Amino acid sequence: MAQPYVFRAQAPPVRVEDHKVKDAPPSVPQAGERRPAGDPARGADAGWLGSLGSRERLASAYDLVETMHYLYVRVVKARGLPAAAGAAAAGGYSPYHVVVRVGNHRGPTRRCGRKGGPEWNQVFAFSRERVQAAVLEVFVYRDSAAAPPRDDGCVGMVAFDIGEAPVRVPPDSPLAPQWYRLENARGECGTAAPGEVMLAVWVGTQADEAFADAWHAVDAASTVRGVGDSAAAAAQSTRSKVYVTPKLWYFRISVLEAQDVVPSGVVGDKGRHAEVFAKVQVGGMVLKTRPCHARSPTSMAWNEELVFVVAEPFDEPAVLIVEARAHPGKDEIVGRAVLPLSLFERRLDRRPVQSQWFSLEPFGHPLRRPEAVFSGRVHLRACLEGAYHVMDEPAMYASDTRPTARQLWRPPVGVLEVGVLGAQGLPPMKTVGGRGTTDAYCVAKYGQKWVRTRTVADACSPRWNEQYTWEVYDPCTVLTLAVFDNCHLVSGAGGGGGSGAVRDQRIGKVRIRLSTLEMDRVYTTAHPLVVLHPSGLRRNGELRLAVRLTCLSLGGVVHLYGQPLLPRMHYVQPFTVLQLDNLRRQAMSLVAARLSRAEPPLRREVVEYMLDADSHAWSIRRSKANFLRVTALLSGAASTARWLADVCHWRNPATTILVHVLFVSLMCFPELILPTMFLYLSVAGVCNYRRRPRRPPHMDAKLSCAEVVHHDELDEELDTFPTSRPNAVVRVRYDRLRSVAGRIQAVVGDAATQGERVRALLAWRDPRATALFTAFCLVAAVVLYVTPFRVVALAVGLYVLRHPRFRGRMPSAAGNFFKRLPSRADTML
Repeated sequence: MAQPYVFRAQAPPVRVEDHKVKDAPPSVPQAGERRPAGDPARGADAGWLGSLGSRERLASAYDLVETMHYLYVRVVKARGLPAAAGAAAAGGYSPYHVVVRVGNHRGPTRRCGRKGGPEWNQVFAFSRERVQAAVLEVFVYRDSAAAPPRDDGCVGMVAFDIGEAPVRVPPDSPLAPQWYRLENARGECGTAAPGEVMLAVWVGTQADEAFADAWHAVDAASTVRGVGDSAAAAAQSTRSKVYVTPKLWYFRISVLEAQDVVPSGVVGDKGRHAEVFAKVQVGGMVLKTRPCHARSPTSMAWNEELVFVVAEPFDEPAVLIVEARAHPGKDEIVGRAVLPLSLFERRLDRRPVQSQWFSLEPFGHPLRRPEAVFSGRVHLRACLEGAYHVMDEPAMYASDTRPTARQLWRPPVGVLEVGVLGAQGLPPMKTVGGRGTTDAYCVAKYGQKWVRTRTVADACSPRWNEQYTWEVYDPCTVLTLAVFDNCHLVSGAGGGGGSGAVRDQRIGKVRIRLSTLEMDRVYTTAHPLVVLHPSGLRRNGELRLAVRLTCLSLGGVVHLYGQPLLPRMHYVQPFTVLQLDNLRRQAMSLVAARLSRAEPPLRREVVEYMLDADSHAWSIRRSKANFLRVTALLSGAASTARWLADVCHWRNPATTILVHVLFVSLMCFPELILPTMFLYLSVAGVCNYRRRPRRPPHMDAKLSCAEVVHHDELDEELDTFPTSRPNAVVRVRYDRLRSVAGRIQAVVGDAATQGERVRALLAWRDPRATALFTAFCLVAAVVLYVTPFRVVALAVGLYVLRHPRFRGRMPSAAGNFFKRLPSRADTML
């Protein structure tokens, strides 16, 4: 099958077709491609895309999604328009705006007035599926922002036959706009005025580069809902955009010592020197060292390391503040230093960093003389770590493991292409005008690249048909997609978030681990959208995706499976678990803050949901699910133990005899034990190939214990931290947590007891038991020395597999001996 041209937006660029062989003729249609309307074989009523023949294949990068045709209209500017009678009051320039009309669909530009003529440079896109008209009309209005044309505001119009519009397919160059003279409105408006408007009209697909910023029919819905500037903001929030995670660094700063920082008049109670500590603030994050008793009135040492997450560009400096605690509850600032992050080197390995001395500025001391500008100095060792990967998402769902420094990146091993086809069965998420509606959009995140599809307004089965591409550096990573309801198209919508700030509502999430995909295969699947709600589990329809993972280097993929998951510095100089958790929260907050400043913004609630910000929160439901996962994991060993017990008790004599024969054979030829075991594993793997999963796994509500969870447990899981529930509710939940923790405590205590009994075998806590065990070990050593190991193993095996006639119902002597051993539980309170 012919491989298509693939757009790439990440460096270094890699072309898939450089590594593939094109062996199919270009005229063969691709799967999922829809023939454009207007096929001559279908007659004269084929539509306004009749210029596209049925045998002409669009050379588009959108080969995973359904081809959607649009009529594009670019309104650039106008000239020679007459000025209004009151133009002098408005500075001498008349404001104009343009309305593009195709059938019942209208698209207005913004109002603009300037000396050389208004300039809009806006693009409008009309979907073929929604448009049945054959004529495109462009109206120019003066001093009127209303969408419907009015007689007193229309300057003129230009009409086009849609069937004559040229067809443009990327990578063709953009169509050059042309000047068109305005014509009379033929009685629909007032008298015509001279003037020209620059336009470009063409037919294209969603692969056109103007598609993302074009005005769509969805913008018409948002414009109708909004008022004034809010309409433009709502329309802007519906665009499809690509976002990039800011470049994150670990900022490691070691506060070593300080000199001349404590004023001589600051002493603690009973004449003691004050406790001095240092605080470092980077952005909104503040960390401080432990208090240090001064070695002398003017010298102290901490030698403590603090780590922050910072993002390029480094807009905010690091601020170091030295404070003295003279009395309990009273801290005095004795000096500070403002440290721009650009001062520090960027380290890419473990080489030592040179320490530096920085002067402290006087700050907040009322007794200090104004002419005094020196407040001591502080000794620091700081650097920006570029050899680490800054984790902004849970490690189990990581989509990227590359270090910060680009010099340390490996070449890509594959290309991931995702086609977001659409969704089905979405429920109404809010109420507008007494009617339930959903304005859905999809967000996908992989690596440093985020994508957001356009918002399809008022549709429970939206169709996006947008395709995106990522470079893959490690196949053992996860692609995350989520569907949200855009609640910013209208204010006051029911269910939009209450009295607080409007927040986009979650509809559902999908995760796809790339290692579960076969190379060079297209997966077209529907993933269920489920989300937890205080009222219970909600099934919100399905998300339809088309995913393809293309391999660029099979040897590189195989090599990666033997490499560590994270960069080398994570193992050579690792962080503690508490540090990693704190740094992840910092990184997540930074990414959410930066992406919320984009236009249109990717809002904080969206970023937090995509990055699983609440994955560390306590949840009884998740604890039950993890317990069941462990139980399922051990079920295989339990089944093997039950099968062995059946063999030992001769439940099936034929099986028991075969096991005896196999066991005796292996004891006679022990060199066959390991080959037999690995041969069995290989045969099992080959047999399981036919039962391999054919589709990527989806969110499993049953595995998550979300189908039968109690509403109070869900409310506890979705509660804020710290809690916002009443004291009575918190007391009930605390008692329940104590009950669960009591059972866990009993299990942990039993495990500790068994371990202490093993240690007591030789500890002489029970002299008789230790003496018996020591004598047994001495006799066993002599017997095993004079007896071949093969004979011993054969005898033990036959004893274990003996017939039930030679078995008793009472516990064995070894078990009775072990249970009589002492443990340290006797000495606990």
